[in-house]
Amino acid sequence: MGAGFRGWEWLSGKMSLGSFTFTAWCNSHLRKAGTQIENIDEDFRDGLKLMLLLEVISGERLPKPERGKMRVHKINNVNKALDFIASKGVKLVSIGAEEIVDGNAKMTLGMIWTIILRFAIQDISVEETSAKEGLLLWCQRKTAPYKNVNVQNFHISWKDGLAFNALIHRHRPELIEYDKLRKDDPVTNLNNAFEVAEKYLDIPKMLDAEDIVNTARPDEKAIMTYVSSFYHAFSGAQKAETAANRICKVLAVNQENEHLMEDYERLASDLLEWIRRTIPWLEDRVPQKTIQEMQQKLEDFRDYRRVHKPPKVQEKCQLEINFNTLQTKLRLSNRPAFMPSEGRMVSDINNGWQHLEQAEKGYEEWLLNEIRRLERLDHLAEKFRQKASIHEAWTDGKEAMLKHRDYETATLSDIKALIRKHEAFESDLAAHQDRVEQIAAIAQELNELDYYDSHNVNTRCQKICDQWDALGSLTHSRREALEKTEKQLETIDQLHLEYAKRAAPFNNWMESAMEDLQDMFIVHTIEEIEVCPSLGPCSLLGAQEVQAVPGGLRPLQQLVPKRDRALLEEQSKQQSNEHLRRQFSSQANVVGPWIQTKMEEIGRISIEMNGTLEDQLSHLKQYERSIVDYKPNLDLLEQQHQLIQEALIFDNKHTNYTMEHVRVGWEQLLTTIARTINEVENQILTRDAKGISQEQMQEFRASFNHFDKKQTGSMDSDDFRALLISTGYSLGDAEFNRIMSVVDPNHSGLVTFQAFIDFMSRETTDTDTADQVIASFKVLAGDKNFITAEELRRELPPDQAEYCIARMAPYQGPDAVPGALDYKSFSTALYGESDL
Repeated sequence: MGAGFRGWEWLSGKMSLGSFTFTAWCNSHLRKAGTQIENIDEDFRDGLKLMLLLEVISGERLPKPERGKMRVHKINNVNKALDFIASKGVKLVSIGAEEIVDGNAKMTLGMIWTIILRFAIQDISVEETSAKEGLLLWCQRKTAPYKNVNVQNFHISWKDGLAFNALIHRHRPELIEYDKLRKDDPVTNLNNAFEVAEKYLDIPKMLDAEDIVNTARPDEKAIMTYVSSFYHAFSGAQKAETAANRICKVLAVNQENEHLMEDYERLASDLLEWIRRTIPWLEDRVPQKTIQEMQQKLEDFRDYRRVHKPPKVQEKCQLEINFNTLQTKLRLSNRPAFMPSEGRMVSDINNGWQHLEQAEKGYEEWLLNEIRRLERLDHLAEKFRQKASIHEAWTDGKEAMLKHRDYETATLSDIKALIRKHEAFESDLAAHQDRVEQIAAIAQELNELDYYDSHNVNTRCQKICDQWDALGSLTHSRREALEKTEKQLETIDQLHLEYAKRAAPFNNWMESAMEDLQDMFIVHTIEEIEVCPSLGPCSLLGAQEVQAVPGGLRPLQQLVPKRDRALLEEQSKQQSNEHLRRQFSSQANVVGPWIQTKMEEIGRISIEMNGTLEDQLSHLKQYERSIVDYKPNLDLLEQQHQLIQEALIFDNKHTNYTMEHVRVGWEQLLTTIARTINEVENQILTRDAKGISQEQMQEFRASFNHFDKKQTGSMDSDDFRALLISTGYSLGDAEFNRIMSVVDPNHSGLVTFQAFIDFMSRETTDTDTADQVIASFKVLAGDKNFITAEELRRELPPDQAEYCIARMAPYQGPDAVPGALDYKSFSTALYGESDL
């Protein structure tokens, strides 16, 4: 109000209305001192009633008036009044004591308007507006629910009288039957409001109904003066409304925070329960019997990585974001930090998640090793079956042959032939010793690798070994019998024996060649297939030799092309595998570095302070969109990886990036960008709530970055202590520990930038306090030390009233009445200063 008021000049030509309204206004205050004025132009000329009016409306004592009748005494008294008005910050432009003493009506009314404006209107404040705007906003708020009322100004909006009646009805509904008023009867409406206000509200009639109705634009100053009387008449209700608004605001914050806490607890419980259910599945390492069963497990694991886990990664990230946002809001509203229930801390979730990923990594490694083991087992089992079958086919009939007593009727030449034949058999038998040893070695390896059908393998192997021992014994016995018979016979057929002796090695070679051509092979690279044997010893035979070989060579000739086809098929398979390796590596060598580059760029954005926080937020959201848009590249890589696993490819020399590395990097990238966006949003919340300028924010960031030696976005307690000292804090251990409990309520040992700026601004911010909330409840309670459920339901919205009733403890003071509630302990509990 430092500027002067010249608004009284409007009174020219409207003296009667101004005189009527201002006279009534003055008398509404003077009668409190037992007096009044009749003529506003005359009765203030000696300054006595003017000084008395100012004492009544200000509640202060003015200097003692002079009681003389002379002009100088009157001028001195008026000057004392004008000096008092000036002391309240009002400049009285062109208004002097002489004009008042001389009865200048225009000047007198101007002075009275100045007093009205200063003492009745200036202090009206509604939502940071004051004076005329505040009074108008108050009227609009109060009359908003009423039909046919639309207060836009202090002149024509009041002509039909409904606005006056609405103001009264809003505060004292029992005094006005609003629904019976008619918009087309303004005089009746106006007089009804004026009479009710005078009779029940002690507001004297200051306006004339006919004058208002018959004037195109009723006098603004006169209506403002009269309406201000309503404002002050209802000031008690206004105080209650202000108190209720403060309480509602506090409760709304608390309800929102509690909702966020409940959401956090629910999400944390759900996520931890999912982790607890999933880890045993990942730690179940019971092997299956076949590759097909293990490949189904691998497919289930792919579904887990592709379908089930990604939403949980998002939930975990969102949970951390919600937690950080909640803590920021709690700090900004001067509330204690949120401490999740036992076992549901962010650290508990991170520990559970780490355990999950360890189990996950071990599970995938186990699956691949199991598949590799089963592949090896299948190969060995087939090899065992083939060699066993070949051996069993060879031994078929051998026992009967060795037991045959054909020598008993043979001639000497026959015996010689039988002996040579037997020697050839012994040579053949010795050659088969390696095969029996191989069969036994394969069976042993199958046992060591825990082959599921080891029992049958061992049974068959034992049968072969037992039969082999029997053949050895029978061979020895037959030799003895033949040699004994030979001594009894004198002639032998040397040529026949020589033939048998020469034929035996070839037969053995042919059998070995057939066995080699049927032998199983396993390779994993194209280089290995290129060195696999094809024709074996048969390649040494020329066309003429092959034609000269007896008919027993035909099976061998049939196996050669079969072997070659198998090698060609394997070569094709390895070429396909090599293509899959190169295809995967080509994509992985692009996706991997892209993820790493994005991580580095986000880190720079979050550490550097380029532009406003809004600029950073916009920049980060652009990054987030580019990351989301890049997802198809990762999906393509997953498809290529699936093809590689289905082909049982276990190594790739063309890239250093495994699918696991890329997956982890992608999940970290999504989490990092979301967390960084949330940090900037929380910084904006803090800045706006605390009134921090962009320059201060940049200064905070520069200081923080200087002491954030590792550029991780957080610092340990020693670095934080150094930062505080650099900003001027003198810290003892007790004070530093107190500050650490504020900036690191979860005792993680780290201080984030968000916590730092919260601390730097929190003690200079005007926020709601427990004392302010207690004072507001006291207003609603009518200065009592307790409040009743009925009073809460009357003064607060239903949901917030019930919120208080459900949480307030019974009041235990000596002045307690039935149903009394303790609003003091409730208020302090909201701010963590005591427990209910």
